[in-house]
Amino acid sequence: MKRARQKVVAENEAPQTSQKSKKQKTCSYGSVFGGSDLHASMDWGNLPHHVILRIFQFLPLVDRARASSVCRRWNEIFHIPDLWRRFEFELSQPATSYLKSTHPDLIQQIIKRHGDHLQYVSFKVDSSTESAEAACDILSQLVNCSIKTLGLISTAKPSFMNVSKAHFASALTVVFVNSKSLSSIKIDDTPLDDPSLKVLVANNSDTLKLLKMSSCPHVSPAGILCVADQCHGLKELALNYYILSDELLLALSSEKHVDLEHLRIDVVSENPGQAEFHPIKKQSWDALVKHSPKVNIVMYFFLYEEEFDAFFREETPVTHLYFGRAVTKAMLGRIGMNCPRLIELVVCANGLQPLDDELIRIAERCKNLTAMGLGECEVTCKGFIEFVKMCGGRLTQLSIMEEVLIPDNDYSLDRLHLEVSKHLGRMWFPDMMPTW
Repeated sequence: MKRARQKVVAENEAPQTSQKSKKQKTCSYGSVFGGSDLHASMDWGNLPHHVILRIFQFLPLVDRARASSVCRRWNEIFHIPDLWRRFEFELSQPATSYLKSTHPDLIQQIIKRHGDHLQYVSFKVDSSTESAEAACDILSQLVNCSIKTLGLISTAKPSFMNVSKAHFASALTVVFVNSKSLSSIKIDDTPLDDPSLKVLVANNSDTLKLLKMSSCPHVSPAGILCVADQCHGLKELALNYYILSDELLLALSSEKHVDLEHLRIDVVSENPGQAEFHPIKKQSWDALVKHSPKVNIVMYFFLYEEEFDAFFREETPVTHLYFGRAVTKAMLGRIGMNCPRLIELVVCANGLQPLDDELIRIAERCKNLTAMGLGECEVTCKGFIEFVKMCGGRLTQLSIMEEVLIPDNDYSLDRLHLEVSKHLGRMWFPDMMPTW
C-alpha cells in the first residue's frame, strides 16, 4: 500500500517537474529579447513605425504586399509614400522569360495610389514585344508623376525596338511633360526620336544631368544637338558615334554648359562595309577638354578590321577604350601615338602577329594608363615584361589571358609572373578566363 502511494506521488510530481522545466526554458529564450515571455514581449502589431518601414524596404514586392495583410497598421505603412519613391516594374511573358513578372493587379494599385509618389522608376522587360508594350501602357498612365530617374532595360534582345514609334513616343511624352524634374534617363535600344527629345528638353532642361541613349536609330545629330544646346546641366551623355559631331562637341564646350564628366560613344557596325564613319576634328576635341578638363571619354568599338581607318588619325582625348572585335596592329599603333589621355585599354582580339611594339609605344606615350586587358592576341614574354617595366606600379589592373603570352629565349611563363610581380610591386599571375 505504501509502495503504491509513493508511485502515485511520483507520477503526480513528474508533470510538475516537466512544466517547471518548460517554464525555465521559455524564460531563457525570453531573456534574450529582454522579457520573460517571447510571445508576450514581441507585439508585432506595435513595432515602431521606422522598424516596420525598414523591414518593408528589404522585402520583395510580393512579400511586402502579403505582409501588409498582417494588420491594419502594417497595411497603412505599406502605402506610405516613402516606400514608393523607388520602384522597378518587371514585365515578362511566363513562357519565354526567367523574370518574375509584377502582377497586373498590383501594377494597377501602384498606379492608382502611388503614381504621384514614384520618383526613381525602371522597367525591366524580357525579349517579347508584349512586355515592351505593357511598359509603354504603364508609362502612359503616369499622368501625375514626378519622376526624377527613368530607365528602360531589355534583358535580352532590345524588345522596345519592336514597339511602334508612335506608341513609344506617346508614352514618353506623358512622362516628359508631367515630370518636369527628370535628372537621369537611360533609354538605350529604343525607338526614341527627335520630336521626343524636343519634348524632353522643353520640360526638363533645367534638371537633366544624365542621358544614355545608345542605339536609338531614329535620333539624328540635330536631335542630340538640341539637347546639348539647352540642357546646360548635362554631366553624362551616352550615344552612338553616328550622331556625334563637331557641332555637338562645341555645344558641350560652350560657356553656358557645366563641365561634362562622362561621355560614352558606341562605335558599332553590324555589316562590314555598310557604315561610313566620319572623322571628328582635333579642334572640337580640344575645345571639349579645355572646357571640361576632367571629362572621361569612353569609346566602345564593335567594328570589322577594314572599318578602323577614320579613327585616331589625329590626337584624340579618349580615356577608356574597349575593342569587342578584332582590332588591327595599325590601329593600336595610332592609339599609342595619338591618345595621350588614355587610362584603360581592353583588346578582346587581334590576330596572330605579336603586339610588342604597339604595347611599348602605348607605355611610352600614354602616361596615364592604369588598366590593361588582352584577350585573343599575342605578345612575347620579353615584350610584355618591357611594357610592364615601363608602366610600373601605376598599372592597378592588368588582366592578360595566359594564351596571349608567347614564351621566348629570355623568359618562360614561370619566370614571367615573378618578373611582372616585381615591377608591379604585388603578386601577379596571368588569367585563365577573361575578367573584363
